Amino acid sequence: MSDASYVPPKVWAWEQNNGGEFASINRPIAGSTHDKELPVGKHPLQLHSLATPNGVKVTVMLEELLAAGHTGAEYDAWLINILEGDQFGSGFVDLNPNSKIPALLDTETGQRVFESGSILLYLAEKFGAFLPSDPAKRTETLNWLFWQMGSAPYLGGGFGHFYAYAPERWEYPIDRFTMETKRQLDVLDRQLADNNFIAGDEYTIADMAIWPWYGQLLLNRLYNAAEFLDAESYTHLIRWTKDIDARPAVKRGRMVNRAFGEPETQLHERHDANDFDTKTQDKLGG
Repeated sequence: MSDASYVPPKVWAWEQNNGGEFASINRPIAGSTHDKELPVGKHPLQLHSLATPNGVKVTVMLEELLAAGHTGAEYDAWLINILEGDQFGSGFVDLNPNSKIPALLDTETGQRVFESGSILLYLAEKFGAFLPSDPAKRTETLNWLFWQMGSAPYLGGGFGHFYAYAPERWEYPIDRFTMETKRQLDVLDRQLADNNFIAGDEYTIADMAIWPWYGQLLLNRLYNAAEFLDAESYTHLIRWTKDIDARPAVKRGRMVNRAFGEPETQLHERHDANDFDTKTQDKLGG
């Protein structure tokens, strides 16, 4: 239901406790709240993240690069606990002034990279992998990468917030964002009817960007909403979702910086391939 009696004020004022489950970490100003340097590990690539869908994009990419033989993609992954406000530490804000995960530092070049799509593109170009060199195929891959970056806020901040996290369930925003989410699922389902992967016949950063959001949504790992959205009706998307989910590098990528779920599925920090345990990875199949 909607509160028809609400009249927006002439000038909006922040009520700190208003906003549901994540009210404590949301605020209308930028910048750091405390001094905290970021740790630095032994590898050139330093990732500071959390295993939300945006974080999983990058850890999947890094694990896929390593699986493909790109040894230079070895990385240290440090946990940023957003519920504890780690993203507002001075070191993280220097890395990403927008205070959102993930953020990457390439210590070989001193380059900071933030925004998950930008990190995927940076790594693809650095290692010459998962981004076709053919101009037409490259453009098609980037079409879908940027589609995801523009679409995900409707899924996460829109549908996910009002369906799963808002302090009250209002009919209008749930209906509005459910309609848009299902439209997006239909876009993907139609694209995958004639393609093995999102951008064609090659596995690319477009798949790595889209799967952590839309694939995990259909697998009922986001918002407990698969039945509500009639996930099984998207037959081509379900096929692709399960194919990606079965990849060993994807299983590893899902574990990194994971600080929720069953304890045995969590790998808070990752500094070496030996940090993974095969038996534990198998438990991430559900």
